[in-house]
Formats: sequence, C-alpha cells, structure tokens
Amino acid sequence: MTETPKGHPKGLYLLFVTEMWERFSYYGMRALFVLFMTKALFFDKALGSEIYGSYTGLVYLTPLIGGYMADRYWGNRKSIVIGGIMMAIGQFFMFLSGTFYQDAGFASIMMFIGLGMLIFGNGFFKPNISTMVGQLYPEGDRRIDSAFTIFYMGINLGAFIAPLICGYFGDTGNPADFRWGFLAACVGMILSLIIFITQKNKYLVSPTGEQIGEKPNAKREVQANGEKAPLDTKSLGIWGSVFFALLFIFWKVEYFSMDFIGSFIFALTIAAPGFIISDKSLTKPERTRIWVIYIVAFFVIFFWSAFEQAGASLTYFAEEQTDRNLFGSVIPASFFQAINAVAIVIFAPVFVWLWGFLGKRNMEPASPFKQSIGLFLLALGYLVIAFGVKGLDPSAKVSMIWLVSLYTIHTFGELCLSPIGLSMVNRLAPVRLASLLMGVWFLSTAAANKFAGTLSAYYPEEVKMDRTFIPNTSTSVLDSLATTMLDTTVWSADPNAKTALPVMTVSSSNSTGSDKADSVTAITRNGSTAEVLNFHLKVIKTNNSKIDRAAIVDGSGLLMTHAIEENKGQKFEKIQFWNLKPEKPSFAGMQINNLYDFFMLFVFMAGAASVVLFFLSKKLVTMMKAQD
Repeated sequence: MTETPKGHPKGLYLLFVTEMWERFSYYGMRALFVLFMTKALFFDKALGSEIYGSYTGLVYLTPLIGGYMADRYWGNRKSIVIGGIMMAIGQFFMFLSGTFYQDAGFASIMMFIGLGMLIFGNGFFKPNISTMVGQLYPEGDRRIDSAFTIFYMGINLGAFIAPLICGYFGDTGNPADFRWGFLAACVGMILSLIIFITQKNKYLVSPTGEQIGEKPNAKREVQANGEKAPLDTKSLGIWGSVFFALLFIFWKVEYFSMDFIGSFIFALTIAAPGFIISDKSLTKPERTRIWVIYIVAFFVIFFWSAFEQAGASLTYFAEEQTDRNLFGSVIPASFFQAINAVAIVIFAPVFVWLWGFLGKRNMEPASPFKQSIGLFLLALGYLVIAFGVKGLDPSAKVSMIWLVSLYTIHTFGELCLSPIGLSMVNRLAPVRLASLLMGVWFLSTAAANKFAGTLSAYYPEEVKMDRTFIPNTSTSVLDSLATTMLDTTVWSADPNAKTALPVMTVSSSNSTGSDKADSVTAITRNGSTAEVLNFHLKVIKTNNSKIDRAAIVDGSGLLMTHAIEENKGQKFEKIQFWNLKPEKPSFAGMQINNLYDFFMLFVFMAGAASVVLFFLSKKLVTMMKAQD
C-alpha cells in the first residue's frame, strides 16, 4: 500500500477559488434580493418573503437535474461551465431588472427570468464541482475530509465578502443603485468561469495524471459486459406516479396545508431517492452504502432547518431584542449573519488540523459520529441563547454576546457536519451515480430550507401584521383626524409605559383583508380611549419607520397605523392594522408563549436527532464498509 502524500493537489485550490467566486455571486445577489423587491419594485413584504423562500428552496432542488445530466451525458466539467454561464446570464438579467426598476412590470419579468437562470444554473454547477473534489484523490485517501473542509472555506470566504462588496455598491438607500450590486455579482460569476475554464486542464487531474470530469460518470463505471445500464422506464413510471400522488396529497389535503413549491420539494425528496435506490444495476453493497447517505441526509434536514433560522427568526431577534449598540454606533441586524462565515474561515483550518491529528493516531471519528456531534453543537447553541432569554421581559434587550455565542457554536456544528457530509457522499456513491447522489444530498437541504420557513412561523410575536390597505383616494382620508392621532413623539417613550389612544371605528370597502382596497371609509370617534404598551408601538415603528400616526380600532384589538410613503416620486397613503394580542403558536401540542419556549423547540429537536444518530452511527459505519 502506497503512503498517503502530504499536502493537497493544486486542483483543490483551483476548485476552492472557482467555488469562492460562484458563492460570492450567489450570496451577493441574495443579500440584496429582498431589499430590491420591497424598496425598488415595491412588492409587499409578504410577497417578497414568499418569492425569496421559493427561490432558496429551488436552488437546492435543481442539483438533481444537474447531477443526472453530468452522470449520464455531459460529465462534470461541461456541466460546471454550462451552469456558470447560465448563472452569469441570470445575474445580468437581475442587473437589467435593477436598471429598469421604475417600470415594475418589465422589471419583474426580467427578475423572474434571472431567477430561473440562477436556479437551473446552480443545479448544474453546485453538485458537480463538489463531486470533482473527491476525484482528485485516490480511493481510501485520508485527506478527503480535510480537502472538503478546505473547499468549504472557499464557500464561506465568498459568503463573507459578498454582502460587503455587493452591499456597498447596491444597498445605498437609492433604489437605482441595486443594479450595481447585481452587476458586481455578475462579474464575480464571470471571474469564476474564467478561472475554471483557463486552468482546468492544467490542474484538474487524477493522482495518475488523467484529466478528471471530462466524461460522463456512467462511462467511468460500466457493466461487466462493457455497456452502460439502460434507463429503467418501469421504475421511473412507478416513482413518477408516487411523486405526483405525494404532490397532490401535500398540496390539497388540508392536514398538510403546503403551498405548491413546498409540496413539490417534499414530494421529490421522497420520490427521487426511491427511484435511485430501486435501480436494478445496483449491487447489494452499493445499495447498502446508498442507504447510509439517505439516513444521514434525513438527519441533516433537522440540522439545516434549525441552522437556517439565521435568515428569519434569528434576524427578528437581532432586530427587536438584541442590544446592538457598540462604541456609540448601532450594528445593523443583518451584519450578525456574517459571524458564521467569518467563524468558518477562522476555524476551518483548526478542524482540518484536528481531523488530521486524530487520523494519524487512528482516533478520527467516522462521518456519522461527526455529524451527530454537529447536531449536538447546534442544540447547545440554542440552549445557550434560551438561557439568555429565560424570563426576559418582551420590552427588554439582551447583550449581543448571546447571539454571537450562538452563531459561533453553530459554526463548530456546521464544520462537523456539512463538509464531512460532502466527503461521505463522495466516498459512498457509486461512480456512475456520484453527481446524482450529490444532488440528493442537496435535495435534503432544499427540504430543510422549506421546513425552516415553517418553523420560523412559530416565532412568538408581541404584535402581528393583520392586513394592509393602500387607499386609492385623491385626498387623505385621515388628514381630518390628524389632531386625534398620535404623533412621532410616542416612539421614544418608556417602553413599559402605557399610552392612551383615541378609540376609532374603521370599516373598509374591501372586507377580504387583501393588500389593496378601493377606499377606507366610515372612520369615526366615539370619544373613549384605550391603553397600549409603548413597547408594542416601538416594535411596530421598527417594522415601518414611515408611520406618523396610530389609533386603536374600536372593539377589535387592532391598532391602526398611518404612513405616507413614496415610490417613483409619487406619495401615497399606507394604512396597516396590527394585532396587539396575537394567538401564541403551538408545535406538537406544546404552546410557544415566549422566546425561551421557541429556542427550546430547537434544543429538543436537534438534541433528539443527535442522540438517535449517535446510537445509529455504529451500524451506519458497518454499512459504509459493505464490499462488492
């Protein structure tokens, strides 16, 4: 047996830089996306969030298509180039959308074309560049886990610099400047392509000197008779029927209540792995090793669904209940998301050294054990912040050290799970199905992202948006009531105090609660007052800084707010209704009354998954060693 070489192939660092600039492109656009929709295209926040969630879910769905095409027809290199070109075009369409933002109809068309190109381009790019990392090493090489950890540093280095650069050019407060942020993301993708295309032949070679990724993976591993296994149309028909049946059940059965995209993702998460595992060309050991991938992927869903709260509920927490004052300045809530990427870059080398140190002494944990540790660290991070908010008054703010601690601990968990998972899939997947099974791995992330959105809905809100009206009237329907509504001085009052507000009766010509109404009518005073916590008013003001007046809606428990906003040089009224006593959510029969309950939900979920995976790990390690 030959001795394992020291260091890593130069091809790893080529893939590192290629992936870094591709992730720069992805995260740079993503940092601006919701802001662009709400501030430039003037989409409702709910609609913008829905589009954003669907986009991030579908981005991790299309690797199945890209993996299949690479395995059977194109090979890794061609798939990466095609995917990169599609993403560069997609970013350019986002630039066009930003350029013509004043024509909302045309800009929206450009945006959706751009999103489509980005979604499919990512599907061809992401699973194939991950697969090529493993092909740089001989079978059984101990350096693979470290290689994927180094590769993972490239992902996070791009994720760190992207919001800073694209945000600098695009998030200036002027809607016209979003296009420059999208153009920066486009340039990053083009740079990734140039580096890969010009250097691939020189550095992307196998340990024996052969070019890797040129041929379809299926041609590198053939049947004993020398022929590629044909597509099993019968199995495809069966699992296709399963997919459509599950899609209908998830979408239409009231018990599940999923939207179409969520139904599509979860149905495919079940049907696609079923189709692959039923492949008749698989040997028993191959099928056993694939089952290991599936089982671990199932547990990964619990990890990412909790981890991805960073973009939703944890951002709410940073905005509303974290003291973000530092040396006289207020840190934007979005900046906290950079902690993870910075910590990855700092600590990834430590984990590379740790796995290498343990490996030399035959003490390195197997992949399933590492991933159970990752889930445990995720639960620990939520446990830390749960104690930080235990007994916390809704009007109080906690030190930012709690959120920094959570993100740092979660980074340690991510380093134990994500790069190790990529390495595990690469080792266990049959060569002819390598990219397709990498797509299945990312499919679990797609399901997790959608599940993360569901879990974010359980965040216990003190006040909740009920509906928004934009009156189409030539003169303000509320101007005559200006003296009876609150002015802006209330927002700086003691948050624990109560403010007496005039009670009003409000009716609308539109009773469906849609975003727009033809008019708002029959606003009358009855002379009485009601008390509202100033903390609630401050939370509402945080969500809409343009609010200038507010009043209690008689007998409904709603607060009506009034704002004058501007779009494309035109001013208009926005009237919103806020539920001051929203119903507390419940999950699995447990009511979530406060932040402590909410964070403990993730402690129990991730902790239980960690314990179960830990006890399964020994069996999974045995299954991983199945031999042909």
